[in-house]
Amino acid sequence: MKAISVLPFLLLAAVAGSAAAQAIDETDMLGRRLQALEMDPATSGFAQLERLQARQAIDAYVNARARDRDALRQVAGWRVDTAETAARSEALRREIDRLDRTRADLLVEASRQEAARARAEAERLRIQAQIQAEETARLRAAADSELTARQQAETVLEGVASDQAAKLRAARARDAELARREAELLRQAEQDGD
Repeated sequence: MKAISVLPFLLLAAVAGSAAAQAIDETDMLGRRLQALEMDPATSGFAQLERLQARQAIDAYVNARARDRDALRQVAGWRVDTAETAARSEALRREIDRLDRTRADLLVEASRQEAARARAEAERLRIQAQIQAEETARLRAAADSELTARQQAETVLEGVASDQAAKLRAARARDAELARREAELLRQAEQDGD
């Protein structure tokens, strides 16, 4: 009789031991997941509240009575999943923020470089326009100088031509006077010869 009465206790102890071993394995697995989350430099500083809630859920699962264990195991698993998701989400948000700041910095730098290029191009165009204006002014001055020289030459030529015309008129007038005198002398000589 004693052997029969001890058997249910042994079976109950074996089942309880098996359940306890399973609880320890699941607890260990959940604990390792949380520890991995804390050891990962990308996620270690994030989701503090969620990690605390996951630890509390694991502790509640370990200390639970057999009838509450299944529900608490599921809750502990969800809490660990939530902590992992929250930590990774926050890490991704921070990375997105960092990338947004980097992008904004790059856009500002690109704008600065574009403005510097525009200023350099404007300066180049200003210098080019100044050179063209100076060249135009030089050509205009040369043209004015040439026109003035031409006008002076024409004036001189007109003066020379007028002097020549006056000399020609004077020479023609002398020729006419000489021809008239000659004709007069010839007439007198004919009259004297008669």
